[in-house]
Amino acid sequence: MEGFSSLSKIQAALFKHESEFTLPLLVEYYLKRIGENQELNAFVEVFTDEARSEAVRIQGKLNSGTAGKLAGMVIGIKDNICFKDHKVSACSRILENYVSPFSATVVERLIAEDALIIGRLNCDEFAMGASNESSYYGPVKNKADKTKVSGGSSGGAAVAVQAGLCLAALGTDTGGSVRQPAAFCGVIGLKPSYGRVSRHGIISYASSFDQVGPITNCIEDAAILLEIIAGSDNYDSTASQRAVPSYTLVKKELKKEKIAYLSEALHSKGLDPEVKLAFQKSIDSLKAAGHLVEPVSFEFLEYVVPTYYILTMAEASSNLARYDGVHYGYRSKRAYDLESTYKTSRSEGFGAEVKRRIVLGTFVLSAGYYDAYYSKAQKVRRLIRDKTNQILEEYDFIMLPTAPTPAFNIGEESDDPVVNYLADIFTVQASLAGIPAISLPAGNNAAGLPLGMQFLGRRFGEADLLTFSKKFQNILNL
Repeated sequence: MEGFSSLSKIQAALFKHESEFTLPLLVEYYLKRIGENQELNAFVEVFTDEARSEAVRIQGKLNSGTAGKLAGMVIGIKDNICFKDHKVSACSRILENYVSPFSATVVERLIAEDALIIGRLNCDEFAMGASNESSYYGPVKNKADKTKVSGGSSGGAAVAVQAGLCLAALGTDTGGSVRQPAAFCGVIGLKPSYGRVSRHGIISYASSFDQVGPITNCIEDAAILLEIIAGSDNYDSTASQRAVPSYTLVKKELKKEKIAYLSEALHSKGLDPEVKLAFQKSIDSLKAAGHLVEPVSFEFLEYVVPTYYILTMAEASSNLARYDGVHYGYRSKRAYDLESTYKTSRSEGFGAEVKRRIVLGTFVLSAGYYDAYYSKAQKVRRLIRDKTNQILEEYDFIMLPTAPTPAFNIGEESDDPVVNYLADIFTVQASLAGIPAISLPAGNNAAGLPLGMQFLGRRFGEADLLTFSKKFQNILNL
């Protein structure tokens, strides 16, 4: 059986009367693919028996004409998204064997429309990382080159889609964790506006940044997934009350957009030459298609990474205080009283990167340093947001590479966390501003590694961003 690249193609095959193609057959195909590609380490758990029984149930609904909009979509979920009566660990020892008593709102909405969840996907521990190397279950390998990282933190989600282990995946994006691995793996990654999608049932890293986003092979699947999971939620006060537009009704207008690209990004010293070439090629292609593409200055680019990490580490320090060895999750066998329970359980349960961020987050929130670091970072975040919105008042979109380099070697940057943090330099702007951003495939470098181009849109402007993304893909003919 040939793999499918979109839900529409799967549904067309399922509804073809003379065809013997069924959802149970499709599930068997994906289970076989997962088995053949275990070396990639994309899944931490596959729901084999459940997927088979769900396929039979949903096929029955397809036969009776009562199936939901996502019937036929086989999807994986990142291991920080809760699914009732299933394990969820955020790829950390401290949540080893923890079973969620409830489902995240996004999971409930997927199931209500008959999506089939095939398993949970590997990620950086507590979504902290840009290479998927901090996972308790080991790194995810890039299908394009198994010596390269998958990107992070949603590395398992990106590789699962890249390798055809499922049709689509849900990841979470705090500072680029959907977009950067999508770029490294040659697939599409969408970060919605902050508040567009409920965070209920998502294991928190940084609460004022985290957003769930789809990773797909095509724009249409990203659009329908966003349409299903977006919207208000009584369990999440940060979820917007705005009505959800029909993202799937892509406008076929011939409008020519105004696009700004950051001159500081194009001339950045850390920009890989082949990424720079792809960036320039994309600019030229858009201009040739009649779009207005102009350079703009963004003087805060050098401040986005330190601002982002100060704020997210502070929030992580608070959010991860609940993992103490008392209530649930891992408890050290060396604990003998309350204090030793806290100390040994957290020391043994958290990995090195998570402990580093907790310590730094606690430091910037401490009485003597709060004003010097955390308070100042909040002010800089406001400046970054205001400047970004100012650019978007004049232009329809902001364009820049998703990542400064292609996927790097596994182990190459793990010894120097600062180098790893700089991998987020082009993705954290959208996260700090709370606006939507999408990473789109932009060809491969000479070594065959995928490259990604990123577009930022106005807050809650996902419909326009998706429409333009389709145009961009057609222009590049990818």
